[in-house]
Amino acid sequence: MSTIFVTASGTEIGKTFVTCALIHQLRNQGYSVRALKPVATGVTSDTVDTSDSGILLRTLGRPIDAEQVASVSPWRFREPLSPDMAAEREGRAIPFYELVAFCREDAGEDVTLIEGIGGVMVPLDPRHTVLDWIAALEVPALLVTGSYLGTLSHTLTAAGMLRARNVELAGIVVNESEAQPVAPEETADVLSRFEANAPVRVVGRLDAPESAPDLLPLLDPYLPHSRRPAP
Repeated sequence: MSTIFVTASGTEIGKTFVTCALIHQLRNQGYSVRALKPVATGVTSDTVDTSDSGILLRTLGRPIDAEQVASVSPWRFREPLSPDMAAEREGRAIPFYELVAFCREDAGEDVTLIEGIGGVMVPLDPRHTVLDWIAALEVPALLVTGSYLGTLSHTLTAAGMLRARNVELAGIVVNESEAQPVAPEETADVLSRFEANAPVRVVGRLDAPESAPDLLPLLDPYLPHSRRPAP
């Protein structure tokens, strides 16, 4: 089993969109895929269908019911806040080592995609951040960012934090923002100069993840076997 962690330079950047694109592309190449959003905030009975958890389940072709949602997102909270704050509002906590153990479970799929929450440094509890989570798993990370004004600093800071914890950076995906000072390709060019060892790809503004450009070259070094033609 191969595991990739999909993280970001901030919140509402496009992690779910990119994760769904990867699900489609991996499956089209014959891989079986497990996709997780272990920690989710802002999830209620009224919003679960359109939540990140619901979107992942729909992309996987699974029903959006209580059992399936729990299997993808066991730690869900009502308030749309950072995980530590959302959990505190409910008198709960995210047990860090249980979270890590959950992500390490082998469900028998070829590839596991773990979608994080918010950006790299979002707190999970009083002591741990998303970065601690990624580092504890010892898996490569795919960094999703935008093309908005300020993204260069945010992205390079996030990449630097990942490197500081010896997290292998599988690549950077520039997901085109609604408002941007320059074309996303220019942003990608600058990021490539500063992160020469991390491949950078651009995803334009699209209606559906099925239309995304091929992102699998970013994952090729980590896949459990060579690409297979779709069955």
